[in-house]
Amino acid sequence: MPLPASSDPRDRPIAVFDSGVGGLTVLHELLVQLPQEDFVYLADAARFPYGDKTLEQLEAFSLQIAEELLARRAKLLVVACNSATAAALPALRSRMLQTTLGIDVLGVVQPAAVQAAAATRNGRVGLLATPASVASGAYDQAIAQVDPFVELTSVPCPELATMIERRPEFDEEVVDTVRAYCAPLREAGVDTVVLGSTHYPLVRPLLQRILGRGVQTITSGLPLARQVEHVLEVRDLASRRTTEGGYRFLTTGEPEAFRALGTRFLQMPMADVEHVELRTEVPTR
Repeated sequence: MPLPASSDPRDRPIAVFDSGVGGLTVLHELLVQLPQEDFVYLADAARFPYGDKTLEQLEAFSLQIAEELLARRAKLLVVACNSATAAALPALRSRMLQTTLGIDVLGVVQPAAVQAAAATRNGRVGLLATPASVASGAYDQAIAQVDPFVELTSVPCPELATMIERRPEFDEEVVDTVRAYCAPLREAGVDTVVLGSTHYPLVRPLLQRILGRGVQTITSGLPLARQVEHVLEVRDLASRRTTEGGYRFLTTGEPEAFRALGTRFLQMPMADVEHVELRTEVPTR
């Protein structure tokens, strides 16, 4: 879906990126909550998964992506990837504040952390996330800032995002893997679990069954969409149109493979997908 060219910053698109298709679960909420806005989504599929990369690599990748999305005239940047948010949010905010528009950057960690701290009844929260997200301590810090008395039990899930993205159907191996990741959370007696990857909502029913109906699962899509709406209003960047906006897709991987898989995550029609090559150099901060 083509996006219109305009000199009005309010008509510029909101940019969203992830390592693959998982961030489409966030884009879905944004499209539902902000139907009048334009969006551009970039999937760094060539370097998927992000969960096994170092924090330094993830920061470099994220800054490269930011440059591409700046070239696409983004008015706001949404990091729809927990690993990238945990590793690169400060660097991204520093870079985007140097732009003429002074672009805001929002990530998925803080909205989910706030929701989890508010939802827990016994003060025990679980986290299922990639190794990179767990190692960064981003959720520990975010939850502690909201409520220092909440106890967080974090479980790294090195295989889960890849399984979800690359298997159209969930077999017994997937079930056994999810069950093993949930075991430490059941032992810790958590009553709230943060799904710390934007891929994980695709197995939310399975997670809920294994964790038990008394455990609340938290995803970042809806609270992040509400945060985006608030920032746009405060910055006077919300679109003034009354009709639906457009959305388009970029990938560093194979476009048709992304489109075929992405429809399952987005749950909406997907138009053509453009292949992009990211620049390897980023501005020094």
